[in-house]
Amino acid sequence: MSTPLAEALSVLLLLLVLFCAVVRPFGVPEATVAVPAAAVLIATGAISAEHAAEEAARLGPVIGFLAAVLVLARLCDDEGLFRACGAWMARRSAGRPKRLLASVFGLASVITAVLSLDATIVLLTPVVFATAARMGVRPKPHVYACTHLSNTASLLLPVSNLTNLLAFSASGLSFTRFAGLMALPWLVAIAVEYVVLRRFFAADLSTGTGADTSGGTVALPVFALATVGCTLAGFVAASALGLEPAWAAAAGALVLGVHAAVRRRTTVRGIVGAASLPFLAFVLGLGIVVRAVVDNGLADLLGQVVPSGTSLPALLALAGLAALLANLINNLPAVLVLLPLAVPAGPGAVLAVLLGVNIGPNLTYAGSLATLLWRRIVHQHEHEVDLAEFTRLGLLTVPAALVLSVMALWASLLVLQGPGG
Repeated sequence: MSTPLAEALSVLLLLLVLFCAVVRPFGVPEATVAVPAAAVLIATGAISAEHAAEEAARLGPVIGFLAAVLVLARLCDDEGLFRACGAWMARRSAGRPKRLLASVFGLASVITAVLSLDATIVLLTPVVFATAARMGVRPKPHVYACTHLSNTASLLLPVSNLTNLLAFSASGLSFTRFAGLMALPWLVAIAVEYVVLRRFFAADLSTGTGADTSGGTVALPVFALATVGCTLAGFVAASALGLEPAWAAAAGALVLGVHAAVRRRTTVRGIVGAASLPFLAFVLGLGIVVRAVVDNGLADLLGQVVPSGTSLPALLALAGLAALLANLINNLPAVLVLLPLAVPAGPGAVLAVLLGVNIGPNLTYAGSLATLLWRRIVHQHEHEVDLAEFTRLGLLTVPAALVLSVMALWASLLVLQGPGG
């Protein structure tokens, strides 16, 4: 196939895959379009079989980790972890909406960092709805916090987001060094989100009194918490041994899965369903489609505008480009495209890309798959999401959080890696 034709076909199929992922016509899974699109590109020669296999091999450990952590999060929910979180939020808030918002921020930030952003969207958001209803307060500020923090609070650990795993693999950093460099940007971005949401939803946060602030009596699932803690330790150990984090995640999911099965809290079918196999297939298909676009000219085009070096202006420009691209083509394709171009400049440039693709998606619905999933959950709870309001909030949070977090990253690089790091 000629280069212009291959380029046009690759771009057309990428746009089609992303459109169907956003709209989901007839409710079909995202993989329904992504997998055939990848097959078409291979069959027509728009991407060589070797490059497709290479991309599949690169994404394999990432997809394996994603499956394991989705199962782990669902099993934590089966054990009652998120119900316990809802009871804790209700008790701590004592009927005060502002205290509930602070509680949601704390829990969503920790859950996103440890169990990934999917846990915050799929498992915590419904709990927040229920807690707000029980307290008699308006749910909007707290539910918006869930979607914003599912993106922003996923900066901390390599395991917090699929984009992080890709960046982690490309950066050459250890698990602890990655977390050390991202800790300050993570805190800064969350602080910006909190300040802006407090002011943006001031009217909603000043009304309502708790009809029930006790939260009920919910036992803390100690075994689930211990398993999650051991899994985190396993991530660190796996990094030190040069192993993929997927092994530690799989071990945690296996331990908790056996425990839940013995207690009849889950089934093999439930565990397989939690792994979301169609979504995993979508990630693989999307990766191959994006690789075809890169092979057919996008890498050369972006190579002309990607800044070099890790000076503060270069990091700001790189993060801004990543945020822009995330909102145009979604953050997962954006990180797949930009990482190979950022790697030569070192881990600082890779992490700047990560800031852009994780914070930037809070600007538009299509910025991340997590935001799209959040919209569905909100609609299931009979709440409407106003596009203008969502965009205004994004315009207030994203630029400030992005600039300040990049400055925090630059400072962390200077302190932890020295001027040349």
